[in-house]
Amino acid sequence: MIRSSPTSNIKPDNVVDEGALMSSVPTWFPNARLNWAENMLKCRSSTKIALIQEIEPTPPGAHVNSSERSVTYLELYNEVSSLINSLRLMGIQPGDRVASYSSNCIENVVAALASTALGAIWVSAAADFGPDGVLERYKSKVHNHVPKLAEVVSGLEKLSLSPEKVVVISLRTGAQSSRDGWMEDWVDWENIIRQGKAETERDPALSEIQFWRGGFDHPLWILFSSGTTGKPKPIVHRAGGMLLQSAKEFLICGDFVPEDVFFYYTTTGWMMWNFLISALPIGLTIVLFDGSPLDDVSLLFNYVDKLKITLFGTSAKYLEQVATKYHPRQLHSLSSLRLLFSTGSPLAPVQFDWVYKELSPKVLLASITGKYTYTLGRYLNGGTDICSLFAGMNTSLPVYRGEIQCRMLGMSIRAYSEEGLPLAPGLPGDLVCDQHFPCQPLGFWPLPGYGESADAVAKARERYLDSYYRKIEGVWFHGDHVLITPSRGANAGGVIMLGEVMAYCKEACFTHLSSPNALITPVNDTETPEASVLARPKSTKSWRRALGLGMPRRTVGQSIKDGADERVILFIVGSSSTETRFDEAMVKRINAEIRGRRTPRHVPSKIILVQDVPYTLNGKKVEVPVKRLISGAKKESLNLSTIPESGMSRRI
Repeated sequence: MIRSSPTSNIKPDNVVDEGALMSSVPTWFPNARLNWAENMLKCRSSTKIALIQEIEPTPPGAHVNSSERSVTYLELYNEVSSLINSLRLMGIQPGDRVASYSSNCIENVVAALASTALGAIWVSAAADFGPDGVLERYKSKVHNHVPKLAEVVSGLEKLSLSPEKVVVISLRTGAQSSRDGWMEDWVDWENIIRQGKAETERDPALSEIQFWRGGFDHPLWILFSSGTTGKPKPIVHRAGGMLLQSAKEFLICGDFVPEDVFFYYTTTGWMMWNFLISALPIGLTIVLFDGSPLDDVSLLFNYVDKLKITLFGTSAKYLEQVATKYHPRQLHSLSSLRLLFSTGSPLAPVQFDWVYKELSPKVLLASITGKYTYTLGRYLNGGTDICSLFAGMNTSLPVYRGEIQCRMLGMSIRAYSEEGLPLAPGLPGDLVCDQHFPCQPLGFWPLPGYGESADAVAKARERYLDSYYRKIEGVWFHGDHVLITPSRGANAGGVIMLGEVMAYCKEACFTHLSSPNALITPVNDTETPEASVLARPKSTKSWRRALGLGMPRRTVGQSIKDGADERVILFIVGSSSTETRFDEAMVKRINAEIRGRRTPRHVPSKIILVQDVPYTLNGKKVEVPVKRLISGAKKESLNLSTIPESGMSRRI
């Protein structure tokens, strides 16, 4: 529902200035007025189920309500209406930021819809930014997040970012539902909803939501990158872009229909949660899940049969883990399943074979990508950058083993050489997008006009330009290594994601070890965010000096398990004195420092001391050739003439 102003029509020359530089982030549909939540809530059926909430079965005595819950579209609309009334009483205005630290529950969807209905900007600050960390995290344990929430709120207050209201959603029952550990001014969800319903009883007209309609480019939400290569990037996405992209991807490319039941295994901090709830305008049923899917491997497949799930989304890592221990097709019907999404890492060719043998020979296997980043010993889907897909599914095209089906409609992605030139099909290169696209982010937070200092806005703008536009002039540089195959089966070329091995220790493990004592701040980019409060070391130089490390270092992913997985190798440069002391004890000390100050998942699989790190002739640190060499490629297959001799290349 994109409305033009009464005095003008949307004509071709009113779409976007195609002559503008991509880095200028031109406005799309300047005459349009819309509200994203209004489109999400256009179905108001009293019988059609909108959301089903499933929670992993919890141990006896956990005092958690893990029974299935559901709401119809009409119930969802009414709940959003009640919350909107309460948010208005709190003084929420267009452009305000409403942040969530929540599990994947119905209330979180309601909060996102109510906030954006008023023109507020949604921010999700979940504990993990990808699926794999959650696979390892929960393990059937019930975690009390009240102390952590109190610590976050206290940290925000110290940064002069005190939230005006803290609303707590409790899943605990009985005696465990007390306010133990709560701050005095915190309120619970039920009270907020009751307050909103009371407003409706006072004035029945308030039951009909008055949606605030802004421009196509009005900020909808802020998504954060994983933060493993520096400060998490607070990426601001425009409402109209999100609306158009989801309509294209679901209705045209995926053939979603109201009879579908859509499940995606995701946390609320991963972009796939935004992707999932954006299917509400279709009128289908969305399944929300909170817990670990691997303690009981049958759990998610039981949900497929029980709920008749037709669209099932997960990660390649999950499929890999299931393949080692389970045969779903032998133990489940899975007859409802028609489309299987996989993201988070490139899907290996052998995994295509497993899906069609062990899941269903009739399912459409939709490997999708916005961006793949290898970091923390695993891939993460970096579609956070565009909160959308550059390459993905198309129900009208064949699936080829090991390939993403096609480039998505309207996304002019290509493979470019290091010299900034487009490459022919079949040649690997850097993924770029060379034409404007409607989900191009507005920038990094803070944007101008929202009360932040001019200096903070300028720094955010510079960081945004550095991230995507300055590596190759005139295009969006996405940072992945990609191969676009020659066209076959009318697909105009499939896509093979070769990944991007982000040197997380280059600017994360070492730089973050010296970061100021700070907390994640969802509304400010002037501090260095951390996943938790860290003790501040004496200084960067003193820490490196204590370990005897030189400044340069490089992490590279090494392909293992016949290309189905990778491990991280950390190359570090040491002085002559370091070389004499580089032994198992030093390796343990480095790993202990990384583990203690970041997380166990930051610890590299292997540390190798080298004399120096190789650079290309134009001054870029070499990554892809090194990755290929340590993964088994022959030197003869690489053009090493562009790489000066180095200690690192000699070791390889």
